[in-house]
Amino acid sequence: MENPILVEIYRGGVLESFHRGSVCVVNQIGEIVFSLGNPNQICYPRSAMKFVQAIPLIELGGVEKFGFTLEEIAIFCGSHNGEAKHLEVVRSILNKIEVSEEELGCGSQYPTNKKDSDELVRTNTKPSAIHNNCSGKHAGMLALCKLLNYPTADYLNPKHPIQELILECVEAMYEYPKSKMVCALDGCTAPIYSIPVYNQALCFKNLAEPSAFSEPRQTACKTILEAISAHPFMVAGSKRYCTDMMNLTAPKLIGKTGAEGVFCMSFTEQKLGVCIKIDDGKMLPQYNVAQALLEASGLFGEDIIEKLHSYATSELKNFNKLVTGEITVNTNLFAPFSKVFE
Repeated sequence: MENPILVEIYRGGVLESFHRGSVCVVNQIGEIVFSLGNPNQICYPRSAMKFVQAIPLIELGGVEKFGFTLEEIAIFCGSHNGEAKHLEVVRSILNKIEVSEEELGCGSQYPTNKKDSDELVRTNTKPSAIHNNCSGKHAGMLALCKLLNYPTADYLNPKHPIQELILECVEAMYEYPKSKMVCALDGCTAPIYSIPVYNQALCFKNLAEPSAFSEPRQTACKTILEAISAHPFMVAGSKRYCTDMMNLTAPKLIGKTGAEGVFCMSFTEQKLGVCIKIDDGKMLPQYNVAQALLEASGLFGEDIIEKLHSYATSELKNFNKLVTGEITVNTNLFAPFSKVFE
């Protein structure tokens, strides 16, 4: 059975294209309280896994050892734009752990933010690994190597001791056996693991309700939520949904994008975990759906919704700035989500 159509694109009043996908919401005890499509669909969390990949460094004492700030912790969890402030914070981390930029294994990438990308072109400057949207995560992995006195040269090998530590944490937080996971390489070359949509929602519930875990892990989860709530700019950047949303809703609602149409969220006070997966891997529809859930929850006032509503429904314009159509969420599907909060 096909997943339902979640997002529709109209041109001249005619349905031109659409995006199918699945949505899964779990409560404090892991029950599915709202779903659309197949919650058992297997996919890779991609960058939505970054919150979890940062946990071992924190729970093993990395914050105390190196004196990391909440801003630095937030960029461990981020897919940043490569803006000047992002580069400054990543460099601060590298200085604290005495590692050079050349040791970042994420690969060179032009900044996501067009202004900063254009500036590199204008000055005839080649992008480097620090501009990569995952450089904060990689700085965190290198910090874990330094903390535990492991070699940094091969830190992205799935068999490297820090990756094995991260995998153990992934297995626990997602409540999914590593024997069932397929290990692949993410866009930044870090190991990534295949996990059902349901378990991805379960993980984000566990971030908000980590009481089943050890005290150090509970503290790590709370630290991550505090960091990304205090510094959402480090999680993404200018004109990005993760940042714009959390600027207005954190710590009540936190979220993280992943490539290929994945978006995960926690309604932290209700201890709810959410996973969205867009079947065709397009990125914009995940934000449309996330915003639809935010609005359907009834937790946030019109002042907040108004500032974010363009992520749910927006006009499409051509190069002459003429309106050609609109992209919109199938709101009827999301209306029942409000009952979860009654």
